[in-house]
Amino acid sequence: MNKFLDRQKLTLALASLLLLVITACSLDVTNPNSASEDQVLTTREGVIALAAGIQQNYAIGVVEAMILTPGVTSGEIAINSTFTNLLELQDGGDQVTTGNGNVLALWSRPIRVISMANDLINSAPNVTLDPGTRSGIIALAHLYKAMSMGVLAQAFEQAPIELDENGKSIFQPRAEVLASAISLLDAAAQLLATTPASNEFTTQILGRNFDLVNTINAYRARYNLMVGRYQQAFDAAASVNLASTSVFTYDDRNPNPIYQLVFLNRNYAARDNFGSALIESGDGRVAFFLTPADRTNPSPYNLPIDDLKGFFDTPTKTIPVYLPGEMNLIKAEALVRQSRLAEAVVEINAVRTKTTDPFGVAAGLPIYSGPVTESARCQCRAQSQLLSVSRSRTLEQPQHTAGPDDLTTTHGAWYCAMPRFFPHDASKFRKTINRQLGGQRAGVDHGGTKPANRKPPCCDRCRDLGGNHGAPTEARAGCGLRRGLARARTGESRR
Repeated sequence: MNKFLDRQKLTLALASLLLLVITACSLDVTNPNSASEDQVLTTREGVIALAAGIQQNYAIGVVEAMILTPGVTSGEIAINSTFTNLLELQDGGDQVTTGNGNVLALWSRPIRVISMANDLINSAPNVTLDPGTRSGIIALAHLYKAMSMGVLAQAFEQAPIELDENGKSIFQPRAEVLASAISLLDAAAQLLATTPASNEFTTQILGRNFDLVNTINAYRARYNLMVGRYQQAFDAAASVNLASTSVFTYDDRNPNPIYQLVFLNRNYAARDNFGSALIESGDGRVAFFLTPADRTNPSPYNLPIDDLKGFFDTPTKTIPVYLPGEMNLIKAEALVRQSRLAEAVVEINAVRTKTTDPFGVAAGLPIYSGPVTESARCQCRAQSQLLSVSRSRTLEQPQHTAGPDDLTTTHGAWYCAMPRFFPHDASKFRKTINRQLGGQRAGVDHGGTKPANRKPPCCDRCRDLGGNHGAPTEARAGCGLRRGLARARTGESRR
């Protein structure tokens, strides 16, 4: 009898252990107190929360990638640590491949924002909202989708216009991606003209000090210029109120991402004079952004570096979405491209002679007095250091030998490099799209070994190859939708 009881106890113990092992294998436990993403997007609160989340996601993750990645590849920023991804980025050329985690970050972060924007566009019409609140949210989603598509189009030769979570996203040439982004911006502008945003939207949902209408028009100007629609670019730039400002805001919980990686983690540093030999003496914009420092970045590069300031030297400093002077320069280039050179000089002088500016970015230079020729075709650099648009796709190496009185150099410094793009693997990037649509993030390599056979930064016909080291911010930013869901449950709508 005792043997039978002992055997029965042993059987029960083994069964209990087996049950414990089986149940322990499943980590996907449903939280009865947590709503799913689909459920939240069918509620007013959930849509409002996602509208707040998309702004935060872009301001932290995408802004970091689009500033620091091209900052290194254009020679404005130097690496200041020995992470493998950064070493590859500084080396450039064939050293950087699609396996570089920073290239993946530059790809996956805008993709995530596009996915969030799609959710807003599809969900906002189906929940109870004031008409002006609905139009504001949909216009905001159009804007952030367009901005993210623009980041992809500047960095990669091809990108998807529509996302497919089944791995069937069709990659389109960058010109078509930009054209689609322009259509989104035009739709946003028309929507707000027909149904202006409500007070609820502007005070409780839209980011602080973010001018939605002017930002839409500024991006219409940027992207129309990039695709060669010069009159449309001029008209859009002319419609922007230059006395108004629009910024990405940060706080102690969500700090300025450039500050984090330049001052806190010290992974990057500004190149001396932003790496340019063509900065005009006395240009006040350089003093706005840089403090001279007698230092170099790590060996074997030993590049002279300065201390970065401007919009980046404290954790709570705002970063402009665009600079007012950029609109003058877009108009100037649009006029040059239409052979209206005398009018272009007027716009250039508006930037050169400026002594006051809403952000303090003022050159304080004399008027342009050089020749006015058809060769004038390159864009301002110092006006929009670290914030410029097209440089994210070019390793802009100075190739011009004319003096500072040539119209092509009056903006402070100019570059005419052959546009090259970050490497991309369609199959790998489609998998990244699938992960983003599934709420996951692409991994980032944190290795510390140096790659073999390093090449100088300007090798292989100045190819723009590389990506930013974004791991710290990637971990901080997380998934904006998940943050939005949390806010929906707590009733918080605006950061």
